[in-house]
Amino acid sequence: MADFRTFNVVILGIGFLLIFTAFTTCGNIEQTVIKSLANTTFEGSGYNSFAIIYGVFAASNFIAPSVIAVIGPKLTMMLSGLLYSGYIAAFILPATWSFYLTSFLIGVAAAMLWTAQGNFLVLNSDASTINKNTGLFWALLQCSMLFGNLYIYFDWNGKITVTDKDRMTVFVVLLVLSLLGTLSFIVLRKNCDPDEAPNEENDSLLPASMIYKQRALSAVREATTEFRTMINMFGTKTIFLLSFCMAYSGLELTFYSGVYGTCIGATAQFGTSAKGLIGLSGILVGIGEIVGGGLFGLLCKNSRFRRTSVVFLGMMVHFISFYLIFLNIPDDAPIVFESVTVLEPYLTPSVPVTLMCSFLLGLGDSCFNTQIYSLLGCLYAEQSSPAFAIFKFIQSVCAAVAFFYSNYLLLSWQLLLMVILGFAGTLCFFLVEKTQGMSADLQEY
Repeated sequence: MADFRTFNVVILGIGFLLIFTAFTTCGNIEQTVIKSLANTTFEGSGYNSFAIIYGVFAASNFIAPSVIAVIGPKLTMMLSGLLYSGYIAAFILPATWSFYLTSFLIGVAAAMLWTAQGNFLVLNSDASTINKNTGLFWALLQCSMLFGNLYIYFDWNGKITVTDKDRMTVFVVLLVLSLLGTLSFIVLRKNCDPDEAPNEENDSLLPASMIYKQRALSAVREATTEFRTMINMFGTKTIFLLSFCMAYSGLELTFYSGVYGTCIGATAQFGTSAKGLIGLSGILVGIGEIVGGGLFGLLCKNSRFRRTSVVFLGMMVHFISFYLIFLNIPDDAPIVFESVTVLEPYLTPSVPVTLMCSFLLGLGDSCFNTQIYSLLGCLYAEQSSPAFAIFKFIQSVCAAVAFFYSNYLLLSWQLLLMVILGFAGTLCFFLVEKTQGMSADLQEY
């Protein structure tokens, strides 16, 4: 059984690795590619696209548990993967209408994909393996930051603009990877429940029409129950406190996945190496994610002390990186409409400092995400779909807001918002752990 579940977690991680090699690379270079388009009729914005994605993502989380209850996590992830591939394909022959249409569709797909992933991960874990499986999945997922960005670094280094040929080559390769990741979900094995076997034998004695009717009614009841459970969970103290940490994860997700790469590419002081540094930065973010996922998910045992320690470390790592970015990157880098910045940073921009900050952003992100996943898996093992849907709802709402204001706010203001919410989120995470620890002690007594 353990080998069977580990196999599922590994295949799940490989599928996400391939899909998000395509998607994260796309997000990292999207705004830079759009600025370089020779097509003057294209009026899209990478920031606006991601605002749409995460806004629709947030709304779709309300129906995601119901969809998963009806068709199951495996089929949900396969259909979602196809929509992710459609978004990548839109960059091969860019048009404003297809760009924003696929942005909407991938927002729906993201809610389904991530809620199904959380549900499937919990179904293949127990209290003793949830941390190991979360860390294993997270490490595989974050390898997606390496390969596409490595290609970007070697191919784009020294280029002032991205040509149409460069763009088409990159996105055809990314499309193939996304489709391969989607197809990998086919080999996932169903988690069989022995209690269901007698029901299947009894069903075989009924007419086919009666069997389908019973299954349809059961699916509707289960979908309705999942939706009501999610609504009820929203009003609990635990979810309210965790929402601050979830919200922070949305802001910093926006920053490291879309804003920071754009800032590097727009920094005039980096000269012709700026475009190549976007890819190298993405690689360092991925290495930070992998190190964090492996170190805090695979090598540590379950304990409340460890979770709070890791989250505190994540906060400190992020705050250090934010301060260095504030000193190292021009303040107008996120919002410059031309190819390079105009304002001067406090220090002369340094490539080593820039890349170190990329690593710290990835490391800190893994600290927060692995521990949120671990805590939700422990607290809501029997209600995993609604719990992960709420997490992704809050995270995506904040990501959508962050992508929207990234069009207008200077870098210093964006960093200040993350510092404030990061501190509040860490404090609230501590309160949840303390509350749960007291409850566990009372139950033992």
